[in-house]
Amino acid sequence: MREVRTERLLLRGWRAADRAPFAALNADPEVMEHFPSVLDRAGSDALVDRVLAHVAERGFGLWAVERDGDFLGFTGLAVPRFHVDWMDEVDGPVVEVGWRLARHAWGHGYATEAARAALELGFVELGLREIVSFTTRSNRRSQAVMERIGMSRWCDYDHPVDGIDPLPSVVYRLRSPFAGPPAAR
Repeated sequence: MREVRTERLLLRGWRAADRAPFAALNADPEVMEHFPSVLDRAGSDALVDRVLAHVAERGFGLWAVERDGDFLGFTGLAVPRFHVDWMDEVDGPVVEVGWRLARHAWGHGYATEAARAALELGFVELGLREIVSFTTRSNRRSQAVMERIGMSRWCDYDHPVDGIDPLPSVVYRLRSPFAGPPAAR
């Protein structure tokens, strides 16, 4: 996966040195407020391993995000590991734009800046017709990012989570400016 530079950020492949600060942000209850739980170091490392496997398999995925050498978190594109009904209505393959940043990186527009770069890669280089994003209904910060990058609220659903009740969630979507009418099903 190639590196991408935005006005202020470097979106790059993961390094071994990223694991410790990533584990710290995944252990932060405020960062993980809208997830089922915080992650311990083993769970955080397992997530990095899944990210790396996704990139190796698909050629795209979640970049590590840094500013001036400081690891901030991740952003990028990923294929969800679950299936729910709304996914059958997506025009083309289901690809999500997502982000998770350390608390010290909040409020600077980094998630918006990085997500825009991910959308450009998805639409221009990967030729995706549509990209989605989802979060819990209570996560107004992420929904605000989705709106700033041009996405529209599409539907509500219950996000499946192993071992606990589903999380009430919302999906946003954005159609490629280069795509024609939705594909016939």
